[in-house]
Amino acid sequence: MYKPEDLNNACEVLKKGGVIIYPTDTIWGIGCDATNSTAVERVYSIKDRNAKQKMLILVDNIDMIHSYVEYVPNITRNFIESADKPLSIIFPNAMNLPSSLVGEDYTIGIRVVRDEFCRALIQKLGKPVVSTSANTAGKPYPANYEQICEKIKKAADYIVKWRRDENKQATPSEIIKFGEKGEIIKIR
Repeated sequence: MYKPEDLNNACEVLKKGGVIIYPTDTIWGIGCDATNSTAVERVYSIKDRNAKQKMLILVDNIDMIHSYVEYVPNITRNFIESADKPLSIIFPNAMNLPSSLVGEDYTIGIRVVRDEFCRALIQKLGKPVVSTSANTAGKPYPANYEQICEKIKKAADYIVKWRRDENKQATPSEIIKFGEKGEIIKIR
């Protein structure tokens, strides 16, 4: 179980516009308050990532999606609840998010997290958290904490202590989107 002070420290950094490194239900990520445009720009800078390569946001429950997307297809709940591994969905008509997070076609990738720390962090913050792999652009994603490079670690304002000692080889989420006719399009 994670320690409450770890959760509180991470949340305070996010509230102040800071950047954290944290474990998710997939791989280790770099994150910030997804509604803070300055923090989002900082994540792009830390990763040396082109702003045209968009990042996902994490929410703690399906209902939170409605605050950031104009229309959520009815099939979404069943799809998320029946997924056997972490699933990110690209939704059209994003709203209430910085333009730097939203695709040129007004889309946003969203995942309902399963990790207990992430869920608690998002609940405590009351907002979604950016999620992008804790690596620089073009480099392999870190499958565990030990694989995160020192440059990324030094750039963060806080590194979550929860799950640092795990050695499992995590993988990114599956990514899908719903087509205009309701068809499911697999991205990754």
